[in-house]
This record gives sequence, C-alpha cells and structure tokens, in this order.
Amino acid sequence: MRTMLRCSLEVNASNKALTEGRLPTIVGKLMELTKPEAAYFTADGGQRTIYVFFDMKDSSEIPPIGELMFSNFNAKVEFQPVMNQEELQRGLMNVPK
Repeated sequence: MRTMLRCSLEVNASNKALTEGRLPTIVGKLMELTKPEAAYFTADGGQRTIYVFFDMKDSSEIPPIGELMFSNFNAKVEFQPVMNQEELQRGLMNVPK
C-alpha cells in the first residue's frame, strides 16, 4: 500500500545528530528501509521534517522505521495511506451511486 511517512524531528535531538555527523547516515538508513517513490525534506512547524512516499508491503515495516526515527531524533512519526490520481480514479469508479 502506498504510504506517506511524516517524521518531524525534535530540534535538539536532530541538532545533536547533525553536529555528530549522524544525521546523513540515519536518513540514508531510512531511505534503505523505505526505498521511496519520493522523499522531501523541509521545515514544518519549526522542526526538520521528512516526507517519504513508499510502498508498505506489510505492517511489520512500521517498527523498524518508527524506532529508527524515535530513538535517534525523538521524532513524531506518522504513517498514512495515500493514493495517486490513477488510484483515486479507480476508487471513484467503485463509489455507490
């Protein structure tokens, strides 16, 4: 299932990871775990925020991804199913009339 992962990194924890040189390595590990269709990096609500769009094949993928971000950045982590335009169109064809 196409999934959007939103990780808001706690400022002090991510500052520490940045100064210690761990931030790029951890983000690289996140990319390895998710093999994203797309990934975006921004500031949202005053925090470093990562949006990753990936295909979650099984809910057992949640703990390794979540724990990576929780333990390294004290992050707020959200997983949300999403769809592209083609999937939306297919879904709309099944809406009862």
